[in-house]
Amino acid sequence: MNFIIKLLISTIIVFALAYFLPGVDVDNITSALLVAVVLGFLNTFLKPILVFLTIPVTLITLGLFLLVINAAIILICDYFIAEFHVNGFLTALIFSVLLSISQSILNKIFVSKD
Repeated sequence: MNFIIKLLISTIIVFALAYFLPGVDVDNITSALLVAVVLGFLNTFLKPILVFLTIPVTLITLGLFLLVINAAIILICDYFIAEFHVNGFLTALIFSVLLSISQSILNKIFVSKD
């Protein structure tokens, strides 16, 4: 049940950020759901590989390079989903930071700890 709640939270946040953030476009709520699923998949399988491969750079930058990895994940999602468009790296970086903060806050509020 928590998975479905997290997925719905991510979908709503993606849709809302696309509405308010210039440079990010999602065609409809179904596309936002697809973006949330693909982002979950990429964060589960691709992100650990990228983090492992970039450990030296991450250590040198004191972890700030993880923001670059998050933005790259957003751009990869943009590549795979035709209804989702992000204009540039800086927009992807801002989108990923806002998405992470929003997910963290709303997951604390709505997702049970069981």
